[in-house]
Amino acid sequence: MTDLDKSLGDGFARTPEDMATLVAAGVAAARRMLAFIDASPTPHHAVATAVARLAAVGFLPLAEEDAWTLLPGDRRFVVRDTSTLVAFVVGERSPALAGFRIVGAHTDSPNLRIKPNPDLVRSGYLQLGVEPYGGVLLTTWLDRDLSIAGRVLVDEGNGRVGSRLVDLRRPVARVPNLAIHLDRKVNTDGLLLNQQRHMVPVLGTGSRIDLAGELAVALELKKERILGHDLSLYDTQPGALGGLHDELVYSARLDNLASSFAAVEALASLPPGGAASSVIALYDHEECGSRSAVGAAGSVLHDVLSRITECHSEGQAQAFARAMAQSLLVSADMAHAVHPNYSDRHDPEHAPQLNRGLVIKSNVNQSYATTGVTRARFTETCRQVGFAPQSFVVRSDLPCGSTIGPIASAQLGLKTVDVGAPMLSMHSCRELCGSLDVHLAVETYRIALVS
Repeated sequence: MTDLDKSLGDGFARTPEDMATLVAAGVAAARRMLAFIDASPTPHHAVATAVARLAAVGFLPLAEEDAWTLLPGDRRFVVRDTSTLVAFVVGERSPALAGFRIVGAHTDSPNLRIKPNPDLVRSGYLQLGVEPYGGVLLTTWLDRDLSIAGRVLVDEGNGRVGSRLVDLRRPVARVPNLAIHLDRKVNTDGLLLNQQRHMVPVLGTGSRIDLAGELAVALELKKERILGHDLSLYDTQPGALGGLHDELVYSARLDNLASSFAAVEALASLPPGGAASSVIALYDHEECGSRSAVGAAGSVLHDVLSRITECHSEGQAQAFARAMAQSLLVSADMAHAVHPNYSDRHDPEHAPQLNRGLVIKSNVNQSYATTGVTRARFTETCRQVGFAPQSFVVRSDLPCGSTIGPIASAQLGLKTVDVGAPMLSMHSCRELCGSLDVHLAVETYRIALVS
């Protein structure tokens, strides 16, 4: 990264010593992020990992069924259905007067989810019925050493149902490729995969499979107590730093646990005494449209913001509407870096590169919620960190993806900017981003939560 100073934008000259410090900060942040992601094979685990980080710096839990009492400076969090988290620091001023500063991300990633009745025996192999979740890049899941993780619903007695996290932690499954001898034209004609027939993982050989029994052993309870599960396959290979100088990050679930990590780190590091209330919202179900009680189309962020406002705006008329009018949401989701082998898939003027800072994403048809005003505000935030943001607009002849941004913005009337760190291999079983961008994301979101 010899031209790193220039790449971060004009007007941000640094000494070689400053650049060395910045690069080292990127590597250190990337290592912390990889520990976060490796501990989070599913959305349920990601929330548990985030809660542990926040609890370590004094954040306390709230239950949605309880009445809340909140005071300025309180550091609290709410978990909905084990896979969505909203955490916040109550500001010194009422939300009606100072609004909220919000960073939103999501805890889910495209993968293979296990069906309710998954046990299969075919041609002497033990297999599991799976269903692709989100926009999976299917070929990347072939010939990977996979394990099983998620939550198991358990009979706790007296009509109560408990939730237990489970992670088998070892390779137990594989979706094997077909040998080239049986598909001679695969390298010239391409690989076509049927999701029902070709993505069924192999767990072993034999004549009987009992997934519930395996889960019971892992959780050290009787199989009869298991009432259901939400389980996923995941790649057991841990994340790693790569590139000649540790400038690259190789990992599963960068989209979007990299953004979730940065949001959690930013909130955890906030000093006391901010005027506005600072909030992070880590949603589930973004990859399948957000239409659920734990998704951005659900009520969780509205519920939390309205309750903070109610606790901290006594006697102030129309407090919630006033708070929304003064708030800003940074919708943080990974962005498409230009691919050196497919650079024609980008608009030449909007081709983000790794390790050059966060990307502001725009779309005139509102697949992204960025406006001129919110672009300007976030650009100023990036300048405070010391870099100029990059820009992404999808080619005019290609469809555009979307994020939580337009959904949350429309629901709450929030001014919103869609941003993200650039990456390659998005929606692959194993993805790639830049280590410096991890550090820049944490620092930028930290300032966005208070400015």
